[in-house]
Amino acid sequence: MTLSWHLFPSRRRPPVQHKTLAMSFVEYGDTIKDGDTAIVFLGHESMFPVKVQQGSVTQTKYGVIRHSTDLIGKKYGSKVTCSKGGWVFILHPTPELWTVNLPHRTQILYSTDISVITMMLELKPGSIVCESGTGSGSLSHALIRTVAPTGHLYTVEFHQQRAEKAKEEFREHGVEHLVTVTNQDVCKNGFGVSDIADAVFLDIPSPWEAIGHAKSALKAEGGRICSFSPCIEQVQRTCLAMEEYGFTEINTLEILLRVYNVRTISLQIPDLGKAAEDNSSADFDSSNPSNQGSPGTNLQQGTVQFKSGVPLREMVICCQCYESTVKMDGECYLNFSL
Repeated sequence: MTLSWHLFPSRRRPPVQHKTLAMSFVEYGDTIKDGDTAIVFLGHESMFPVKVQQGSVTQTKYGVIRHSTDLIGKKYGSKVTCSKGGWVFILHPTPELWTVNLPHRTQILYSTDISVITMMLELKPGSIVCESGTGSGSLSHALIRTVAPTGHLYTVEFHQQRAEKAKEEFREHGVEHLVTVTNQDVCKNGFGVSDIADAVFLDIPSPWEAIGHAKSALKAEGGRICSFSPCIEQVQRTCLAMEEYGFTEINTLEILLRVYNVRTISLQIPDLGKAAEDNSSADFDSSNPSNQGSPGTNLQQGTVQFKSGVPLREMVICCQCYESTVKMDGECYLNFSL
């Protein structure tokens, strides 16, 4: 017997209900409300967080921002004019913006490392993650956003004041239901949970001492563990401990970020002597129709143009081989003949 249901649209459409969401790092709220944490954006290199409060003011280089009239009730992303006539944007907070604006209680992880950690731990909505230590909460906010809305983060912090401050921030940011903060020594007392975690992350001075507790926190069918260490000696001891506790497929990664700024510059052609000039004239005859319209004919005499990704002071010209060579960190990255 086959049962089937057919849904027909009602002739009367129910009224549209608009839900007002409180500010949260995992749910987007449309308007700025009293008690929200917002990001004041003056420029890509100048922004800072502010706690929105009725009757408060915030000083900027463009003048005063009055929370009651300039912020509360406005939409996130609005352009706000300050008292001196300058303007700023008010942005909704995200884990990425919080990473570059948070108050530093410890050294933090930045988006380059966080993205690789999240990918390698195979995190997704619904994942259960254990973390130690909490520190300033940079990675914690990114993990919470990744595992929301049904996952959970168990984070352990050894320092009591940092643990209490982290709890306060998670509550203000509307994510306290997705995270449990514990103040204890993870190397001695573990994470406080057993057989529930899909992944474990360690950022502590002696991670090899917590590998046993990390294995206890992981699910019986297994999981992934990541340890972040600045010294190779820490990495070696941690890898040995992982092998001792039966972990497999152990890999060590170093994440390096290099930003290239491409621009056009002009360099003088080196003086190679009269013989070199004669040879150059013989090789390139401007009266020859085949040479007309070539890139070199449009340049000023004595200069050559090319695109570079490094500052001018780091460029040298190798006269012996008649090549312009770009050098950085003692290695040649670009080579081309004049």
